[in-house]
Amino acid sequence: MNGKIKSILLDVLVAAVAITVGVVINVLGDRWTGVKLHLFSGINYFTYDWAVTLFFVPFVAGLFAALIYGFGGKLLAFFVPFIVQGYAYLDAFYGGVVIPEGVRLLPLVYWLLVVLIAMELAGAGGLVGEIVVKRTYGRTPKHLRHRLYKEAGSELVAENAPVAGSASSGVENEVR
Repeated sequence: MNGKIKSILLDVLVAAVAITVGVVINVLGDRWTGVKLHLFSGINYFTYDWAVTLFFVPFVAGLFAALIYGFGGKLLAFFVPFIVQGYAYLDAFYGGVVIPEGVRLLPLVYWLLVVLIAMELAGAGGLVGEIVVKRTYGRTPKHLRHRLYKEAGSELVAENAPVAGSASSGVENEVR
């Protein structure tokens, strides 16, 4: 029991570090481009810097969050832009930031669309990070499979593995 609690606490600690690193990367990227996604000043607001802030910065932040956390990091990557942009929006909404003349705060619905796009790109970065960590995607690597399903030469070692398609044809499952 004590080992399981330590394992859970270690997972929580690594997740907190991964999210913190992702948030720092996202904040630094936002400051580097100088774009505030929660503000809007007209059609000329959509520049290359705005696109980099919306698409590339969350992708990189999600990538690093997943690289730190490992398997399951793509789920943590979704939190990074939500934390950063949520704090920025709430800070502007409650008057912590002076909004310049001619610029207004996005309505909540439009801001949610922008943040949702950033979260999706962070998730894509997290997916790439998981692929880099796991070295494969979609299937369990051969060295991690259960011993019953490892290949021995060209035959399957599993004794009770059903033949593919035999259940749908009405024939009893055969063993290899």
